[in-house]
Amino acid sequence: MQQKSKKSLSIILGTLLTISLILSGCGKSGNSGNSASNGAAANANGGNTASEKQVTIKYYNWDNDAQAAGTDAMLQEFMDQNPNIKVEHVVLVPGDSVEMMKKLDFLISSGEAIDVVQMPSLGSTIERASRGALAPLNEFYEKEGIVPEDEYYVNAKVDGKYYGMQYTKSINYVMLNKDALDEVGLEVPKFGWTWDDYREYAKKLTKGEGVDKRYGTYFHTWELYMNAPAQTMMKDPFVYEDGTTILADPSYKYFFQLRKDMEDVDKTAKPYSDVLAAKLNYRTEFFNEEAAMILTGNFTIADPGNTEQYPHNFKTAFAPVPVPPAGAEPKGYEGKYFTSGSQIAMGATSKNKDASFKLMRFMTTADSKNRQEFSGYKKANNEELMTKLVAGKEEMYDMDSLKYSLFSDDIQFLGAAEVMTNATSEITKVIDDGFSKFMLSNEPIDEVQKWMVDEATKLIDEKGFVK
Repeated sequence: MQQKSKKSLSIILGTLLTISLILSGCGKSGNSGNSASNGAAANANGGNTASEKQVTIKYYNWDNDAQAAGTDAMLQEFMDQNPNIKVEHVVLVPGDSVEMMKKLDFLISSGEAIDVVQMPSLGSTIERASRGALAPLNEFYEKEGIVPEDEYYVNAKVDGKYYGMQYTKSINYVMLNKDALDEVGLEVPKFGWTWDDYREYAKKLTKGEGVDKRYGTYFHTWELYMNAPAQTMMKDPFVYEDGTTILADPSYKYFFQLRKDMEDVDKTAKPYSDVLAAKLNYRTEFFNEEAAMILTGNFTIADPGNTEQYPHNFKTAFAPVPVPPAGAEPKGYEGKYFTSGSQIAMGATSKNKDASFKLMRFMTTADSKNRQEFSGYKKANNEELMTKLVAGKEEMYDMDSLKYSLFSDDIQFLGAAEVMTNATSEITKVIDDGFSKFMLSNEPIDEVQKWMVDEATKLIDEKGFVK
């Protein structure tokens, strides 16, 4: 009787063990999927389930120290919500998107697995997508039922495939030292002031000599400062809508000469040769009172209030970007401004694409207190963000001029370009080289412009277009 009881107990225990294994297997199967719907459910419940394997992905960008703190905080928010995704923040070149892209291209060419990367522009995203360096997002959007045009102002598309989510919304403006304006009795400019007016402001704002000199303005090394009218008031800074190069545009001749005259004749801008040699930082030039005005963008909104990173005691005012004077308008000029912004893209070599997509959506759509720049997400409240960015530091801002330059009805924006070239990096180098020929080698502007047009045309014919 005792032997029979032991046998029965053994059968019962075996049966219970089998049932337990079956239930365990079902439970694991239900939580191990990588579909977007599973990911969305995990997010809704505060993160992934403990049974999922943790993955590590990398997020690449060009943050300076102040920006990195905000990015790190946002990434931590994401990891708190998604405990099975660890994100490593990789700053390739702090504060310099141009050099960052060179380093990124090297990493891509060397075969490094790139997960998520912040790209500085629509053009830089499309160019690398056309090379096969980025992963298309269509299947992820379809899983989530997302229509990108409903979500973002500008979408990076090549042949009907999406390759980037708009992260920031760019608005250019001029930052001015308000105390310096008051010293010489100048008003904060409104929409409609021209680059000729800018030159006159720079003359009046220039002060002192030698190491104590405050220049009226500072122009950095990027192509934005080589032809500001083309870069800020055309749909595309490289080609017209008919596909021909804009380097033949009359604005090039005008602005190249303006730059040279402000350096050589007026002495109101630090020489380009000195800027190159010293590898100067444009923020430091302004906040150290080396220059009283600088053309920049809304990614600097928080800077005047960041007196720890940029020690200064003057108030900053803001003005819309000057418009070109009569006769120097870019072809097709509408009196409106270009807007785009940085994009967040996924590397084609990423081994964790589901996790990468989840991070991309969080970074572009999250209503985070740690966001530092205007969002390219249509449902974001950028006016509220501006208020957050200056909170507690309003005394460092001329608030009326900031609000006017960002949100006034006077400020209108162009639509997206319908035609873009795949040769943006190469044409950017042509612009840089042409500008150097004119500024440093004193080659005649007509010869320089002809050389630029010829080189850009060859590149466009070779690389083709994206529509």
